[in-house]
Amino acid sequence: MGPICQTSLPHVPWLDPATARLPGVQPLPPGEGWLMRDEAFDAQMALRDRLVAERREQVIAALPGSEAAVAALYRAVLDRLAADPGYTLAANACRRPDGVDVTLDHDDKLGTLARLVQEDLCLMEPRDGEHVLSAAILCFPASWTLAEKIGRPLTGIHDPVAVYDADMAARVQRLFDRVREGHPLWRQNALVYADAALHQPRPEVAPRREIRAEGRYLRSEKQCIVRLSSCDAVLFSIHTFVVPLAALPPGALDHLPHREPVT
Repeated sequence: MGPICQTSLPHVPWLDPATARLPGVQPLPPGEGWLMRDEAFDAQMALRDRLVAERREQVIAALPGSEAAVAALYRAVLDRLAADPGYTLAANACRRPDGVDVTLDHDDKLGTLARLVQEDLCLMEPRDGEHVLSAAILCFPASWTLAEKIGRPLTGIHDPVAVYDADMAARVQRLFDRVREGHPLWRQNALVYADAALHQPRPEVAPRREIRAEGRYLRSEKQCIVRLSSCDAVLFSIHTFVVPLAALPPGALDHLPHREPVT
């Protein structure tokens, strides 16, 4: 399979003053959902189907005790898909916009959700003063692994990120503490990659060492912070864009900061 790319980047975060400064978190605009579909839907979903079938242990994980949060996420996603005319939702199945039928397996909620939407879905639950990654679907990791991050708090998850210092950690933790139900937040990162592959797991002991001059693609994640109802969990959703550098606006790459993104 060749590269799965979008034709353009809908938002160029480093050119917008509101999102250029880390962490660049803003209220999600009214009418803009934390789930979205774009022109890469069919190809991304075909890859997600394959990853769930062949590498499930790498892309889905949940800690004991996360069942209530997973159930809340399951309800929230299905409620949104029921209102999306691109999906056909029945009692035990859902037809995606690409025509693929997905069984609604209530005993495998994460496995079902992984095959319904483009977003990776990470559940963060408060424990001992920090939000901990308690369950997740991570089909498209950008140089990290779910096995290393599951069960870790925000500070532990971001250990390899140089810009994630104590001040940044406190600011991000406040965002997770204060996000309100019905008022999601969002941010977007960006980094140059030589490889367009969406599934790029990489352990902390082998960090990415690409030379920026070798880059051919811009990888950018739209990340939403969503308070779920009926539980204490916060959803961190990730919609991944990969576009060729040539698809960026003229001169945009000249202004991209040389920094690692806050994932």
